Amino acid sequence: MNKQELKLHLQDTQWPLTYIDHDRNIVRAIVIDEKQNFYFVRAKRNDDFGEATLIETSGGGVEARENLETALKRELKEELGAEVEIITKIGVVSDYYNLIHRHNINNYYLCKVTSFGEKHLTKDEIEDFHLSTLRLSYRDAEEEYKKCAETKIGKLIAARELPVLKYVKKLIDEDLKPNRRSKEI
Repeated sequence: MNKQELKLHLQDTQWPLTYIDHDRNIVRAIVIDEKQNFYFVRAKRNDDFGEATLIETSGGGVEARENLETALKRELKEELGAEVEIITKIGVVSDYYNLIHRHNINNYYLCKVTSFGEKHLTKDEIEDFHLSTLRLSYRDAEEEYKKCAETKIGKLIAARELPVLKYVKKLIDEDLKPNRRSKEI
């Protein structure tokens, strides 16, 4: 899978910028299975960002002294109950949540599920975000992001994640194309 890493720099278009006082290093994954189903988390929230039902890639914050790939595998196990093979790093999307004065450094990976087991959600993920797992086709995932973009926080998440999803779809499609040279004699 030859590719150039994706690099996006996005601004918060939904809330005014007053100041940014911290960076958060985050790992996220586009998770697929052998049938090209995509796995996401659904969050139902009502907090400072407002009431919203969202689709989002699985992932979260990198803990102190934790490398990106270890953090990614931990987050996918916690949120999806998934053991994965990391296929490749997709790239980095830098975005902002002005409302909470945060700059997000999202490190995206493409992963393939090897097995599913028990999730290990935090109390907040269960009680405040009501996290659940979604298995969707590429088209259904696109539609979910567009539908969720009707809220302010949904617009920010869709702006960050739809370009990554499209980039991965293009990688997958290119990887599945027959090799023309092998057909030439």
